[in-house]
Amino acid sequence: MPDLFDNPSREKKHVAIAGNIGAGKTALTRVVGQYFDWKTVFEQVNENPYLTDFYNDMRRWSFNLQVFF
Repeated sequence: MPDLFDNPSREKKHVAIAGNIGAGKTALTRVVGQYFDWKTVFEQVNENPYLTDFYNDMRRWSFNLQVFF
């Protein structure tokens, strides 16, 4: 099995981390990015117009919140 992190051609690779709100995606991304010296990109959650509504009524707004992302 080839080493997944050996990339002699310097071809760009992407790693996506998904999970529920509060699962630790941001923390995991930071740790993995620092460990491998990778560029990290984060969702712009503050731009989501449903975030406040979601925290007030999760059952009602969870679908809208996820579709926006």
